[in-house]
Amino acid sequence: MALRWFAPVIMLLTLLCGGAHEAALGQTPPAVQGREQRSPEERRRVLENDRHWQSLTPDQRETARENMRRFRRLPPAEKGRILEDFQRWNDLSEERRQELHHAYERFRRLPPERRERILQRHHQFQALPPEEKERVQKNLERWRKMSPEERRALRERQQQSPPPR
Repeated sequence: MALRWFAPVIMLLTLLCGGAHEAALGQTPPAVQGREQRSPEERRRVLENDRHWQSLTPDQRETARENMRRFRRLPPAEKGRILEDFQRWNDLSEERRQELHHAYERFRRLPPERRERILQRHHQFQALPPEEKERVQKNLERWRKMSPEERRALRERQQQSPPPR
C-alpha cells in the first residue's frame, strides 16, 4: 500500500521543487552590501572581472573554481606567500608584466628536456648559500655586459681548458 503513494509523492515533490527553482530564477538578486561604498575604481575593476568571467568557457570557469577550492585548503602560510606574490605581480608596471608573460610563453614552448634542465638549475641556484648566490649574480652581470665576440672567446677558452679538479 505504501508503494502506491510513493510515485505520486515523489512526483509532487519534484514539481514543487522545480517550481520553487523556477520562481527563484525569475527573481532579481538581492543588492550586494557595500556596493554603494565602493570607489569608482573598485566598481570598474568588479565590472571588468565580471566581463572576464562571462567570457570564460565552462571548462575554464570550472578550472578557476577548482583552483579556488585548492587555494582555500592551503595552510595559512602558503596562502600568505601566494597573496604576497600576487601583490608583487600587481605592483609591476604593465610593461614589465608583458615582458614576464612573453618570457613565460617562450619557456613553455621549449622542449620538455630543456625546461626541466632550466628548472633543475634554478633549484640548484636557490639552494646555494647567500655568498655563492652573490658570486653567481656578479658573474651573470659580467656576462651580460660582454659583447657577443667576448662571450664567444670566453666559451672557446673554457672548452680548451681542462676541467677543474
